[in-house]
Amino acid sequence: MTETTDLRSGADTFEPARAEAVGAAAETPFDPLPVAEPPAVHAWMPASPCGAGCVAVPDTAGAVRSVARIAGVVGLLVAFPVVNVVTPPARRTGLHRRYARAVLRCCGIALRVVDERGAVGEGVAGEGAVRGGGASGDSGRGLLVVAGHVGWADVLALAAVSPMGFVARGDLVSWPVLGQLARLMRVISIDRERLRQLPEVIAAMSARLAAGERVGMFPEGTTWCGRAHGRMRPALFQAAVDTATPVQPIRLRYLNRDGETSTVPGFVGVDTFVDSARRVLRAKGVVAELVLLPIEEPGSDRHDLAERCDRAIRGRTEVRIDAHATAVGTGPTREIVVAEAAS
Repeated sequence: MTETTDLRSGADTFEPARAEAVGAAAETPFDPLPVAEPPAVHAWMPASPCGAGCVAVPDTAGAVRSVARIAGVVGLLVAFPVVNVVTPPARRTGLHRRYARAVLRCCGIALRVVDERGAVGEGVAGEGAVRGGGASGDSGRGLLVVAGHVGWADVLALAAVSPMGFVARGDLVSWPVLGQLARLMRVISIDRERLRQLPEVIAAMSARLAAGERVGMFPEGTTWCGRAHGRMRPALFQAAVDTATPVQPIRLRYLNRDGETSTVPGFVGVDTFVDSARRVLRAKGVVAELVLLPIEEPGSDRHDLAERCDRAIRGRTEVRIDAHATAVGTGPTREIVVAEAAS
């Protein structure tokens, strides 16, 4: 798979994305099984084979608890604009972090942060944090934060750990719950159907990173169910290379009460935000686990940087795509994998 980007002209051409995954139980490395993906609107746009068949039916929390969660989210939405205005600017970063945690809590998602950097960075403490020791780096530098993409809750989970601006789909600001937070975080909008917008997005990211700000992005370019994943596209990593900004890879996954991967927060296939939110609000025992991995220096090649971050994040936590299909059963991923394996 290759990707070529002409930052001068704005042209950016991708090969059709293929699903890649890493076996959690594998003892030795293996080549990912190639999987044909459903056609995207444009050939260069990332696509995921994950759909309704990938998302597990959650253990329900009960009607009373679900109503209480909805009331909590609505209350936060009503109160937050006022609280944000009266809070001194120097304290708003902490406010935004607490707000994101509160919304997660109201959605029934617990937060667990594991620091594997051998350090505790400034402003990365979270609920259920498992901390290391030492110093993590220069707090005056900008930081590019990258993670895999499962669904809309990812933004809340990352913001709950360390408030930052995000590169996100252009319509996010109009969404309920997340839209308000997105506007406050000054989301950098990206329209993946407009390739000529890419240099503009990279320039906006570079300006913030050079100013010492934190910017988060999901380089897969689309959402996956959590059992499988796509590759990290290199294009936006150019902002870190241009500004010599370090990159913080974060392994983000959702777990159920048994410590197994939960696909409930997956925002995939034909899901609408309302469908996904209803599923999450009704679920119980979901935990968002964020593992803070060692910082990656930018280097001079965005492709190498993307590959290093991909290897760091994936580790051995993902199920191979063929095993994923078998476990899920009847989803579109299974059909694609079986057809590919038989050829």
